[in-house]
Amino acid sequence: MKNLVLLDKPFVSDFLKETITKNHFSVIDTKLDPKLVSSDKLPLVSQEAAIATKKSDETVLVYSNSENAISWIEKNLEFSSLPDKIRLFKNKIRFRELIRPMYPDYFFKGVPFNKLDKLDMETLHFPFVIKPAIGFFSMGVYKVDNVTEWPETLKKIKKEINENKAVYPKQVIDTTDFILEQAIEGEEFATDCYFDNDGKPVILNMMQHIFSSGKDVSDRLYFTSKKVIETHLEKMTAFLNKLADYAEVKDFPAHIEVRIDKTGKIIPIEVNPMRFGGWCSSPDMAWYAFGINEYEYFFNRKKPDWKNILQQKNDKVYAIVILDNSTGIDGKDIRSFNYKKLLSDFEKPLDIRKADFKEYPLFGLLFCETSDQNSPEINRILKSDLKEYIESTVAGN
Repeated sequence: MKNLVLLDKPFVSDFLKETITKNHFSVIDTKLDPKLVSSDKLPLVSQEAAIATKKSDETVLVYSNSENAISWIEKNLEFSSLPDKIRLFKNKIRFRELIRPMYPDYFFKGVPFNKLDKLDMETLHFPFVIKPAIGFFSMGVYKVDNVTEWPETLKKIKKEINENKAVYPKQVIDTTDFILEQAIEGEEFATDCYFDNDGKPVILNMMQHIFSSGKDVSDRLYFTSKKVIETHLEKMTAFLNKLADYAEVKDFPAHIEVRIDKTGKIIPIEVNPMRFGGWCSSPDMAWYAFGINEYEYFFNRKKPDWKNILQQKNDKVYAIVILDNSTGIDGKDIRSFNYKKLLSDFEKPLDIRKADFKEYPLFGLLFCETSDQNSPEINRILKSDLKEYIESTVAGN
């Protein structure tokens, strides 16, 4: 038992389940919700045995599909290095403090939520981005360009927090504290990687995150391609090597978001610990785009032969469309979402992952292949509020 998997809400893909079964990875028996996964089809191991295994051998690898599992790690693996590394990366204020020597001129400020009303605007650098110090999926994230935008932004933050406070556990989204940090200009990228036993980074996938406008902070669309990897692999690896030196991290999977400015400088946005892309998004896309099974690569300590992989690829673009509920209609008031119509609007859909939009603030994820990152279908869905796919709503809404 050298590999331990922690599964939890909100979603486990069929691809991940098939990978676990095929490789006999040990899934920790945390009494999984049967709606999430059928336990009798997975190679389960008791919590006690998993804890004992990790305690006897620190090099045993642990992967989770969801940050919901962080509380289990903090409670049961406190003897290992994992809980502290998770807290280091998950808390954006603590993370910024760690890497301050790398970016001495970078502005950031931690503020308790209950003091946002009394924030002295004269102490801030505009434009800035505000977000929960511990957050997920762009919830509570806003860009503020000037002081006149602040009152309305604060109102939106309070409303969003109130609407979504019961969706994720406190270890995933904690609105006790917020971080205000300078808005980083440049292109945004998300990287799935792991740090090996020597603390060296291994990049498994890179995706560019594109936006509909300068004010857009949503997670609507990510894409990868041969060009994305070839252009940024070398400098991203160099950056991750530097980050690993500061964090002293090894045997650790992560999903890392950065911005690259016009000079080529890489500035991290956040490091998401113990997992790759949320909702099994970017790791499953690595399989569609490059034939890389990120879960197997991590547990088997494999490194992609990127030169050979890319030689065999064409110039197609592979995109993940995150169908966040941007309709302005509460999910509980929506009767149905027209997935068939959505699929018909794309040239080559690869997979659709439906979500319970009454429980979570999104309709699902769409994986697709397209000819160009600026294709009409990409531009259309990037700007859509998705109302055209709402078939009907509860009476009176």
